[in-house]
Amino acid sequence: MAPGSSRANISVGSFEAFLQGWFLRQEQFLNELTITQTTLDESIMRNLISRILSHYQEYYEEKSRMSHINVFYMFSPSWFTPLEKSFLWIAGFKPGLAFPLVMNSVNDLSENQIERINRLRIETRIEERNLMDKLAKLQESVAAPPLMGLAQQYGMEMLRDGEITEVDEEIEILRTAVENVVTDADRLRTRTADSVVGILNPLQSLKFLAAAAQLQLRIRMVGMQREAERRHQMDTSNGW
Repeated sequence: MAPGSSRANISVGSFEAFLQGWFLRQEQFLNELTITQTTLDESIMRNLISRILSHYQEYYEEKSRMSHINVFYMFSPSWFTPLEKSFLWIAGFKPGLAFPLVMNSVNDLSENQIERINRLRIETRIEERNLMDKLAKLQESVAAPPLMGLAQQYGMEMLRDGEITEVDEEIEILRTAVENVVTDADRLRTRTADSVVGILNPLQSLKFLAAAAQLQLRIRMVGMQREAERRHQMDTSNGW
């Protein structure tokens, strides 16, 4: 066994175990969100909102540790189904997804709130474009293969050998730069969600957060169902 291989496998396995528990808590939070929308106690609402935002922050902190091990692997992670991967934008969901969610889930926005949300939408779109431009320039600067290819090449190498011990210097520079872009993208995701919640009142925030959780859990459930069906079809065609 190559040096460090156990540590790498433990790192990936630990993150997958963390994510499994995180999604279970997400389901519990969705139940709380549904129940709490019927209460008129604003302090209970604010407490739940705070706990949910901390729940997301916990995910980003754990993801950051995993990204530091091998950021390329985050662009094609084994812990997500192909359907979930299709929603990835710089190793996570696109920040702008928050805006159709809030507009579809909250039907009592004031004119002032709509104006502030639209202004935030424009600002977020500009930052999204800047991050994509930065990522594209990084790849062009070293004539690197697409990030998906790097994810497959170096991500699999990480799982097999524990760590990449001999990496081209330019690719190592790219790795560090890409990790910084992913960190900036995660900050934009967090900042956008926090800003939307800051514009909404507590009850509206509960509806927005519930819509976000429902979408995420729905995508995961459908993705896992499709994978189970695909494996069943393969087993059947193989005569198992």
